[in-house]
Amino acid sequence: MEFTTGGRLEVAITPADVGKRVSVRRLAGPGESTERFTDTVGVLTSWDDGVLSITRRTGEEVRIAESALVAGKVVPAAPARRRGPATSVRELTAVAARGWPATETEQLGEWTLRAAAGFSRRANSVLVTGDPGVPLDEALDRVRAWYAARGLTPYIAVATGAAGGDELLAAELERRGWTAEARTVVRVGALAPLADTGADTGRVRLSREPDDAWTSLYNRTADAPPEARKVLAGGPSVWFATVPGETGPAAIGRVVVDGRWAGFAAVEVAPEHRRQGLATLVMAALAQQALAEGASAAYLQVEADNDGARALYDALGFTDHHHYHYRRAPQAHAR
Repeated sequence: MEFTTGGRLEVAITPADVGKRVSVRRLAGPGESTERFTDTVGVLTSWDDGVLSITRRTGEEVRIAESALVAGKVVPAAPARRRGPATSVRELTAVAARGWPATETEQLGEWTLRAAAGFSRRANSVLVTGDPGVPLDEALDRVRAWYAARGLTPYIAVATGAAGGDELLAAELERRGWTAEARTVVRVGALAPLADTGADTGRVRLSREPDDAWTSLYNRTADAPPEARKVLAGGPSVWFATVPGETGPAAIGRVVVDGRWAGFAAVEVAPEHRRQGLATLVMAALAQQALAEGASAAYLQVEADNDGARALYDALGFTDHHHYHYRRAPQAHAR
């Protein structure tokens, strides 16, 4: 990371750069690093009272004393990706929302309040695609009231880490005590290579609805409300895959086809059948179906700390597009 101008370190950012993506170098704090300096890259979300706040790609906020800065500069809005389908955060967020639809929604400007009796945070959180149309504190009050009326925890899904992300909103929610949870990576890849793995997809059964065998392996449907099946089966064109086992499904998966996009989710393998390539087999069968319906690009969402799943998707050609996380209202407790 190069900060020098004429051989000298330079702080080339000011409070006027709030909202821009920056790269800064600061003196490391006691016990923080064996190196003298620490580098941080992200969106500069505030610069007040001698303290900078930078929101990283993952949505994590870093606070830096101005006195500790040794260098800083504005950098391009997002690094160029060498592979993977081109798309914006807004496009992919909208596609993913259609692929995992809530059973009840209400608009608040360009925010969509979503509910599905508590089944999954994705279907029970605010989808942000722009401005709420009212001052932020008023919007948050209305969000709290809407979810409280349904006995649900107020969550807001916040996208970060690429051009069009909501780092400034994340910082405002952080200041208001909204807690960050479930950091997730949205990954994209070409669809055709997923279908062309050479796997024997004849073993995979496809259906339009999740039957009891399928849901028995899906770990989120235990004690789930009736709305769960509506969410799972919702979307433009949804398919469920099952690899039969002797006593139940050996593996399952789900894909939703929406124009050029195929969204993969719920890929699960029974513990006794792991390390047999069944996750790849399921995705190959679903990818073949999506290709037949005209899709060409794939996306999926994986929790940032799920190293096993990320390694699998690396091998299948997926790359990181952006991140998102949920912000939970103060004093609200997850169901």
